[in-house]
Amino acid sequence: MATLTLSGLTARYDRTTALHGLDLEIADGEFFVLLGPSGAGKTTTLKCVAGLIDDVGGEVGIGGRSMTGVEPYERGVAMAFESYALYPQKTVEENLASPLRSGRLGSWTPAQQAERIKQVTTTLGIDHLLKRFPRELSNGQRQRTALGRVLVRPADVYLLDEPLSHLDAKLRAAMRAELTQLGEMSDTTTLYVTHDYQEALALGNRIGVLRDGKLVQVGTPEELWTEPADTFVARSLGQPEMNLLDATAVDGVAKTAGGVEVGVPAGVSGPVRIGIRPRDLTIGTVGAGGSADGADRLTIAGRVVLAERLGRAVELSVDAHGDRIIVVTTDQKVHEDDTVELSVERSAVHIFAAAEPGQDSERIGAAEPIRVAEVER
Repeated sequence: MATLTLSGLTARYDRTTALHGLDLEIADGEFFVLLGPSGAGKTTTLKCVAGLIDDVGGEVGIGGRSMTGVEPYERGVAMAFESYALYPQKTVEENLASPLRSGRLGSWTPAQQAERIKQVTTTLGIDHLLKRFPRELSNGQRQRTALGRVLVRPADVYLLDEPLSHLDAKLRAAMRAELTQLGEMSDTTTLYVTHDYQEALALGNRIGVLRDGKLVQVGTPEELWTEPADTFVARSLGQPEMNLLDATAVDGVAKTAGGVEVGVPAGVSGPVRIGIRPRDLTIGTVGAGGSADGADRLTIAGRVVLAERLGRAVELSVDAHGDRIIVVTTDQKVHEDDTVELSVERSAVHIFAAAEPGQDSERIGAAEPIRVAEVER
């Protein structure tokens, strides 16, 4: 167990700067997730912590000890790469036992090795594969074996590089729960990187969103979901992505071209963007009234132009007089060309600053008390 600290961490590949002064402190026993797209610098961060990159600036600290000049095998870290690297001539059991037999982790008796391997392989669902060779495994089984070889060894910090990426959707969901339990059981500090927002939300005690080698925002899953720092963070969480509507703020009210109106924080004027998550919207028939109306809710009338049924959920594309809004609902009775009324809690409506096309913009705050906006079909 140990804290992990990054202070002004920079990394370069030739003339390319991959990390731009990362500052991060991960608590003892914390499961921290780095979330970001390909090329954001996630794997580079792990390699810097492990000591696998030469051209590194700043400092990495593990357990209060600076890792400057410390060799990788002396850092007390265990790393799982996205590409599994197994000994082809050894069975699954022998691959898993190899770290425990190295001598660098102390003396493990055969009984202790067997107990530790059983604990990890049962969690990973590969306990029935112990006598097989890597060539006899599926890609998903190989990846779980590679992950098990990391988790079987005691370490101060686990570094996990998208270890579930080659698993099918059902197994990936099951493994998220198992990984959380394994982390709690071992009580080891974990730095986990992924591009999958569901993994980040499900696994992370805290999440750091990485973009172009810079940390955009760090916080709990709830903080990032309810108060994203900018539109990049907002769009990184949730599928479908957050609806972003261009609007103009005048006299405390922002209005879109289609007539959607929301109150904005004091002092905000000019171009802004209104953000609403598809799953925060509820749907009903126009004129239903009741609790859907009032200062605490925003209502928008529109026409369904596309309805995609995705199992239990229905994804709707609604035309609100020119504003295109995506909605996710479980109401199977909604059809294309239906006129509907969308409703959302005012506190779930985000106001972002304006930005050039293709650029991200900072969050200003939540919508203020609003006028009910009812757009005619």
